[in-house]
Amino acid sequence: MKKVAIRALVLFGFFTFCAFTSNIDVVHNVNKAAVEEIKWMSWDDAIAAAEKEPKKIFIDVYTDWCGWCKRMDKTTFADPKVVEYVNSNFYAVKFDAEQKGEITFRGHTMKYRPGGRRGVHELAISLLNGRLGYPSYVYLDEQQNRISISPGFKQVDPFLKELTFFAEDHYKTKTFKEYSAAPGK
Repeated sequence: MKKVAIRALVLFGFFTFCAFTSNIDVVHNVNKAAVEEIKWMSWDDAIAAAEKEPKKIFIDVYTDWCGWCKRMDKTTFADPKVVEYVNSNFYAVKFDAEQKGEITFRGHTMKYRPGGRRGVHELAISLLNGRLGYPSYVYLDEQQNRISISPGFKQVDPFLKELTFFAEDHYKTKTFKEYSAAPGK
C-alpha cells in the first residue's frame, strides 16, 4: 500500500510540474506574440512621418462590421513574416472608412458623409476611387501618390508577394501578373 501511495504521489508531482511549466510556456508565447504587431499609425502621423523620412504608406481601409477585415487582423496581419515586412518597408495606417473626424490632406478637408445605412468618410471614397469594398488596401509612394488599390481578404503568402511587389518598386517595370509569374516569386 505504501508503494502505491508513493508512486501516486510521485506521478501527481510529475504531472503538476509538467502542467505548471507548460503554462509558463503558453504565457511566454502569448506575450511574445503580443509584442510582434504591425505598428499601425493614424493618417496624420503617417503623413507627418513620411514627410520627415520618406517611405511608402500601406493603408488598410476597413469597417468595424466587416467580418473579412476582422479575419485579416487575426490571421494575415498577425503573421510574424507579414508584421516584420510591413513594419520594415511601410508606414502602416489602419483607416476606418466610417470614422467621423475631419482629415486635412493636401489642402483639402475631408469629412464623414452620413447616408445609406452607415455613411462613409470622404478620404475612404478618395483612396478607393469610389469603389467601397472592405477590406481594401491602398499603397502610396514616398510622395503620397496612390500606386494601387487591392481589395479583399489575403492569405499570408500571396499578401507577402503583393507587399514585395510594391515595396521593392517592381510595379514600375512590370504588372503584378508578370511579377507573380516570374520564377522564384
